[in-house]
Amino acid sequence: MLTVGLAPGAARATPEIQTWQAPSGARVLFVAAPDLPMVDVRVVFDAGSARDGERSGLASLTATMLTQGAGDWNADVLAERMENIGAKLDAGADRDMTSVVMRSLTREPALSTAVETLATVLAAPTFAPSDLERIRENRLVALRQDQESPKTVGQKALYRAIFGDHPYAADPAGTAATITAMTREDLTDFHARFYRGANAVVAIVGALDRAGAEALAARVTAGLAAGERPPQLPAVAELTDGTLEAIPFTSSQTTVLAGQPGMRRGDPDYFPLYVGNHILGGSGLVSILMNEIREKRGLSYSTYSYFLPLAQPGPFLMGLQTKNAQSEQAREVLLETLQRFIDQGPTEQELTAAKKNITGGFPLRIASNGDIVQYLAVIGFYGLPLDYLDRFTSRIEAIGAAQIRDAFARRVHPDRLAIVTVGDNSAQASAISDAGE
Repeated sequence: MLTVGLAPGAARATPEIQTWQAPSGARVLFVAAPDLPMVDVRVVFDAGSARDGERSGLASLTATMLTQGAGDWNADVLAERMENIGAKLDAGADRDMTSVVMRSLTREPALSTAVETLATVLAAPTFAPSDLERIRENRLVALRQDQESPKTVGQKALYRAIFGDHPYAADPAGTAATITAMTREDLTDFHARFYRGANAVVAIVGALDRAGAEALAARVTAGLAAGERPPQLPAVAELTDGTLEAIPFTSSQTTVLAGQPGMRRGDPDYFPLYVGNHILGGSGLVSILMNEIREKRGLSYSTYSYFLPLAQPGPFLMGLQTKNAQSEQAREVLLETLQRFIDQGPTEQELTAAKKNITGGFPLRIASNGDIVQYLAVIGFYGLPLDYLDRFTSRIEAIGAAQIRDAFARRVHPDRLAIVTVGDNSAQASAISDAGE
């Protein structure tokens, strides 16, 4: 159980986390929040798009179909059941996990109805053929719309360049070809394989006592077979060379994206990389990238960098949008700024400001039950220590400039970045030619 940190004269700084295993084999994390008569539940499975295999989009399509029919209820009845009691239910998938979320009042009969509905959606989705065809058409429309967004086109290409043949390379939404070929049997097989008690983490935050939370977790996962967790995902290979892919796109601006494998959840370098990136490109208008690219040179309205830690190392990403004729200059400044940060690290003034910004904003990040339940799911899914939230600010405060320089020098390699540009290459080529005359 987590020891609660209290500031003098202040309310509880971080929530007290209790954990146990449900009869189904699911791991449960619970925070009592008695102030509001509400409960938030988040059930996550190791069933993200990295488990799709050759059927890209399978995890996402399966998750979407959960709320389209379950047990004896079709999509309309499911929606009515939740609307009538003021409850919410949703599901989705990212690269690592499928998440099914529910929010309800704790009074009866609302809570029992919401829990029964969630349990049925998890254990007995119907995957009705007519619903599958409707959702398939919606997904195909969304994929066509993705092709009209230069940033989305670039992001998908960048993930392929960074991760190669690793499961993280594929877009969770799938492709037109894989979604068109998907069958109901594909969905039922995926559900049977991955929606298991031992493969589930249940996060609960709300106005319940321990006994009430135990009963809720047991009921929610009662219909799941015990099963076991799938094998660990394969390791992510480091890039050995830099690459540049220029994708033609009719647009007045060019999207410039760069990335490489970054870090995993629970990574020993997590905190120095996190604080360092906050200074480099993660803090909005006051970041070094924004100062160099927007304020000093007016090359882009916005620029950014971030790490996306996953079960295996997720990407370190950088990006901006600029006028076509300026794309080469903007890319050079982006990479030069990164290299200079790796070589020099942050100033003490930049480090102090970043720490104040991160620690000062942290209470807002755990201000609501919805915020806390997301953190609980992450802690449970990735096996982070139960005192993660309690120690977060102290670990940020402990980071020094030398640690940041060391971590970035070992983990970020500008000469091995995968770079993707999406825009009017003819305008860029013309600008380069003009500059050389």
